[in-house]
Amino acid sequence: MTWQANAPPSILEACDLSIVRDGRRILDSVSFSIPTGHFVAVLGGNGAGKTTLFRAILGLDAPSHGGVRVAGHPTRPGQSAIGYMPQSRQMVAGQISGWHMVASALRGQRWGLPWHTPQARAQVNAALAAVDAQGLATRPVASLSGGERQRLLLAQSLLDSPRLLLLDEPLASLDPARMRQTARRIHDLARQRGLTVLISTHDINPLEGFMDSVLYLAHGKALLGSVDEVMTTPALSALYGAPVEVVRAQGRLFVVAEGGGDTLHACDCTGHAD
Repeated sequence: MTWQANAPPSILEACDLSIVRDGRRILDSVSFSIPTGHFVAVLGGNGAGKTTLFRAILGLDAPSHGGVRVAGHPTRPGQSAIGYMPQSRQMVAGQISGWHMVASALRGQRWGLPWHTPQARAQVNAALAAVDAQGLATRPVASLSGGERQRLLLAQSLLDSPRLLLLDEPLASLDPARMRQTARRIHDLARQRGLTVLISTHDINPLEGFMDSVLYLAHGKALLGSVDEVMTTPALSALYGAPVEVVRAQGRLFVVAEGGGDTLHACDCTGHAD
């Protein structure tokens, strides 16, 4: 893939992106293009490079080769066009309120700033309302459940009016019903605001019916396409560079080594009543 001056506009492009860390090539000449407004599930086993890809998009991990563009511009740290929900969710200063937790992410401001402009306060309040978290605004963060904290982190990612959301395992530690509820909330927000969403997950089930495409990472490579195009034995065997089999069993989709060896990735594809 090469940069195309006359190509259709995309919100996110990776061109021959390679990242080496501690002598290991995590991403190896990865290229793809995400159209504006698409909802993309980022799949892959542990260590496949999902978080590394997000860090590269954020401009936090420098490529050893190639690059990433967001809205047509080379990626750089602190881009207001990107909202980010990290995988690591350790909370500090647990006695601060939910409101101040969200406000701490506004334009890179630090925790517990005592004063905000009326415009900043309105933006924080709007982000809380967007995820139905107004009731969490006055509660201490330490008193909140994992799901409630995730809603505040999602509100943080909406600050500064981003065009692209990178959500790293936002469904982790939620029960199946709340996974589906959270996925729907994210999808509805994206459609209302015209956002492009990349959401990394180990369970494709809650995203059924919401995804426009799947970006599957394995062995440093990437495959982008619809679920039916990507989640097949031939496609993933080619991606892994080794024989694997895609198996549906009791409503679940498994990607396993040839002969029933180690499970490389598992996706629960059972439908849910909404």
